[in-house]
Amino acid sequence: MLVAFSVAPSGTGREDGSVHDAVAAAVKVVRDSGLPNHTDSMFTTIEGEWDEVFAVIKQATDAVAPFGSRVSLVLKADIRAGYSGELTAKIERLEGALDELTR
Repeated sequence: MLVAFSVAPSGTGREDGSVHDAVAAAVKVVRDSGLPNHTDSMFTTIEGEWDEVFAVIKQATDAVAPFGSRVSLVLKADIRAGYSGELTAKIERLEGALDELTR
C-alpha cells in the first residue's frame, strides 16, 4: 500500500506560523523506518504493509506532538494487494504515457 500523509502542529505560538521543525521531526521518523518513501512540499508518501506503514505514521505524529497544542493529520491511501514498488512504478507509467502523447 501507499499512504500519502501530512502531519503538522497547530498552536505553536510561533509568529511566522512555520512548522518546518516539526515536519522535519516527522520526516526523520519516516526515513529512519527504512520503508520506501518520498517527501514533497505537501505530503510524505510511504510504501509498505498496512501495519508497518501505520505504525510509522503514528510515530511521526507522536514526533510532531511536542511542537504544538494540537496535531493535524491528513491521509490518503492506495491499497492494491499483490503490488509493491509502486512508489516509483506509478511515476514510470505516467512518464511513459506522457512520452507516448508527445510522439
